[in-house]
Amino acid sequence: MKLQKLSYQSEAARYGNFNIPPITQTIEDIKDQFKTHTFLKAIVDGKIVGTVRAHEENGTCYIGRLAVHPDRQNQGIGAALMKAIEGCYKPDRFELFVGSRSEKNIYLYQKLGVQDL
Repeated sequence: MKLQKLSYQSEAARYGNFNIPPITQTIEDIKDQFKTHTFLKAIVDGKIVGTVRAHEENGTCYIGRLAVHPDRQNQGIGAALMKAIEGCYKPDRFELFVGSRSEKNIYLYQKLGVQDL
């Protein structure tokens, strides 16, 4: 939870909105998602430095909340998490959400082969 909120501060600042779901989400919401979502984490030196989650509905895998600690960004952790979460599913298609001003995220997703951003 702390990592998610820390990681999304720059995104919130970019849009001038600190009421975005990754920041306002409660621990209860996350506990509920454990019932339906796959959560992955990246650990470096014994500390969680990244996370991502996904779930599948009607042949579509929805990937969300990719978060990497600001001090660990641009080190391949986000890409590794995306590849790992994709390996957990065999859907007809994958879908994710990215804001139009999130240039770094868009670059990462395009580099990983995501289309129609």
